[in-house]
Amino acid sequence: MIHQFRKYKKDLPIIIAVHKDHLNLMQSIIDANQFQNIQICEGGDTRFQSVKNALNKVTSSSGIVGIHDAARPLVSLQTIKNCFETAALKGNAIPAIASGESLRYADTNGSKAVPRTNYRIIQTPQCFDIAKLKKAFEVNYSENFTDDATVFEAAGHSIVLVDGNPENIKITLPKDLIIAKALLDVEQ
Repeated sequence: MIHQFRKYKKDLPIIIAVHKDHLNLMQSIIDANQFQNIQICEGGDTRFQSVKNALNKVTSSSGIVGIHDAARPLVSLQTIKNCFETAALKGNAIPAIASGESLRYADTNGSKAVPRTNYRIIQTPQCFDIAKLKKAFEVNYSENFTDDATVFEAAGHSIVLVDGNPENIKITLPKDLIIAKALLDVEQ
């Protein structure tokens, strides 16, 4: 995945937020691969805190910062390019894909069909104007902050969606590893 970001921009600085128990392991991986311009920082108990910790290491106050999930190793170069270039023009860019599934809104009163054409599945990298994102992350954590776009939106900014790539799946369940392996086999 690091290679995809470096294909986009060879000297792109990268900060990796890592669980405190894995800081040494991550440093040894960086050293063994001779990765340049990569820092690590301690992750937090939540995504919000991990991103906030990483943002504290960003020294620039202008430009674009991208936040990507390690759980999405199949991001395409085109998605990375779309996100960074659109964010440079519009202040943010969030990759999204259409749902191929039927959707229902469900609550304690039951469920109701909703038109899937109005909904998108959100991915990463999510790219933002650095100064605006740092300011957005000055708030206290909320359970509603499921990704960085929700934090940015809560600060009063509109979100710009760009095309993601369907293979950019999030690996959270054992079956996702099987799907990722199949997608990688197809690429080769």
